[in-house]
Amino acid sequence: MRAISVTMNVTLDGVVQSLGRPDEDTRGGFTHGGWGGRYQDEVLGEEMSRGMGKPGDMLFGRRTWEDFIGAWAGQTDGNPFTTHLNAATKYVASTTLDDAGKWQNSVLLRGDAAKTVAELKATPGNDLSVIGSASLVHALHAAGLIDHYALLIHPLALGGGLRLFADPAPYTEFTLTRSVATTKGVIIAYYDQVTSS
Repeated sequence: MRAISVTMNVTLDGVVQSLGRPDEDTRGGFTHGGWGGRYQDEVLGEEMSRGMGKPGDMLFGRRTWEDFIGAWAGQTDGNPFTTHLNAATKYVASTTLDDAGKWQNSVLLRGDAAKTVAELKATPGNDLSVIGSASLVHALHAAGLIDHYALLIHPLALGGGLRLFADPAPYTEFTLTRSVATTKGVIIAYYDQVTSS
């Protein structure tokens, strides 16, 4: 059985929406997009590189997959993230996408995300990692399918926006396995999921 690991940037008040750009995700009238850029540093880069250095496949929701296409698909800039993302098998869970041909090595998981990802998880193969994809993470967490979390906890509160653990979310306990503090005050906390009900 494959393990599923989630890497998510989150504020102190649990917001995960629109880390990278003001126009990245404005659902619900969200106006704080691009909040994560000023917290980048060498420590954070090294931790993310460590994760990208592990073999595995990627798992995306439709919105994040389509957003990543613009930044990563077909690029040849020598960036290790670019190389990893383009080479990895990318599974896209979606009820609305017609095909996944816009980005090489992408496979469409059509239908209910919890069902299709549970089926994929039960097959032999590489472990699966999720970066972002908040709606997908909500569905997988509710179904008890996530094994590990890497939370990049940023030192700010936004007061509104899409939260990491939104209703309905099951009671869940985690074990902290490792943590790293960056020079910009981000705490990178690695958790294993212990129980979910």
